[in-house]
Amino acid sequence: MKTFQEIKASYSYTELCRTLSLAWPLIIAQLAVIAINTTDVVMMGWLGPEFLAAGTLSTAILHPLLLAGIGLLSVVTPLVAQNLAARNFKQIRRTTRQGLWVATLLSFISIPILLQIESIILWLELSPSSAVLAQSYMDTAVWHLFPAFLFFVLRNMVSAHSDTKVILKITIVAIGLNALGNYSLMFGNFGFPALGLSGAGISTTIVNSLMFLSLLVYVLKHHRYGRYFILVRIYKPDWTIFNKILKLGSPVGLMIAAEAGLFSIAAIFMGWLGIQELAGHAVALQIAAIAFMIPLGLSNATTIRVGYGYGAKDKQAVIVAGWISIALGIGFMFSTLILFSIIPDYLVHLFLDPSIATNSTAIGYAISYLFVVALFQVADGGQVVAAAALRGINDTKLPMYIAIFGYWVLGMPTGYVLGFVFEYRGVGVWLGLAAGLTSVAFILIYRFWKLTKKIDFAGVADGELSGQ
Repeated sequence: MKTFQEIKASYSYTELCRTLSLAWPLIIAQLAVIAINTTDVVMMGWLGPEFLAAGTLSTAILHPLLLAGIGLLSVVTPLVAQNLAARNFKQIRRTTRQGLWVATLLSFISIPILLQIESIILWLELSPSSAVLAQSYMDTAVWHLFPAFLFFVLRNMVSAHSDTKVILKITIVAIGLNALGNYSLMFGNFGFPALGLSGAGISTTIVNSLMFLSLLVYVLKHHRYGRYFILVRIYKPDWTIFNKILKLGSPVGLMIAAEAGLFSIAAIFMGWLGIQELAGHAVALQIAAIAFMIPLGLSNATTIRVGYGYGAKDKQAVIVAGWISIALGIGFMFSTLILFSIIPDYLVHLFLDPSIATNSTAIGYAISYLFVVALFQVADGGQVVAAAALRGINDTKLPMYIAIFGYWVLGMPTGYVLGFVFEYRGVGVWLGLAAGLTSVAFILIYRFWKLTKKIDFAGVADGELSGQ
């Protein structure tokens, strides 16, 4: 007969296998998503540092809105997972439909704001030439938000069914299409006009539209999802579910926006320092973002696995799924810490050609920033997975406040003081980012430990697990 410890170890091993099986397509899909963005950054670098700087300012203003929307819509995943575990299929249909409604609302709010990007950059007292170039990019890129938000609703729904390979396939095809579109429209190849940054925006919008349409066709035709009749009476509101998504998702969106906003403020600080600093920052940030896709993809699986346990009212499943994922996220980021410390110059040269003299200053800045990036990689992996585990038990409100405190009360002021008062410039700004991420990671991991100790499915303790 097996001992309790042997049974527990076997249970944990089974959960590890299930988490990795679910996570690896999501991780590769996240890497594919960042590969699309990386293609844009690389090709903007081919145009020159001034174009790369303008593109960075564009995305610094775009990404908080985009990521806030994606974060808000991410609650579709645990809601579907919980209803799937409870075999409440009608609620899955209602949740997905109203997720599409919320995605449409987010598009209507975000697009008019982003179309004023030139005025926003000038108001921030940044380079007028960068403002003009940024507007040329945003005029065409902003329209990708609508299909992107819709895609993420469907992606969250199929992910909750552990059907992740289709997302991977669609995203991998999108990488090639985006690279081809950029090469054609940015540089005037294959008979197309050379549109520069505008061409990158057109390519982004076309590719995101095709991604959404591909996944929509898959969902409508697959027998597993056809029974939900997602588009039947799509025009009919369901305010109870609509409001539930907004109630649970808004704190998640604001939490992610708080982090994205911190990096956006960092880009603005770099813009105050100069175009070369901003270009170096763009490269270091892109390299950090690529590494971040591993724990981010894992976090999607974490929410699903924890959500399954929560929906099935299995306390042990919630605890094991959460802690295994946190350990995986932190463990992987240790490897990137080593990588960034050993070969930062090689990584930077993938983006900026060292043989071009005008790139030398930006390359030097990027390498110096990567040493700081290495410091907070472990914390970054821990915080995103811990937040996902909390999301799986519908705990979203307090993590939002934790993020706002860590990123804006601690991280942003620290970056400003170190960068401008103590004159550490860009390195000081990055140290502020590290301080914010580290504090949030510690608090979120502690909160998951605290809440899971108090889970009582006969009567949830203190209402905490509902996010109240």
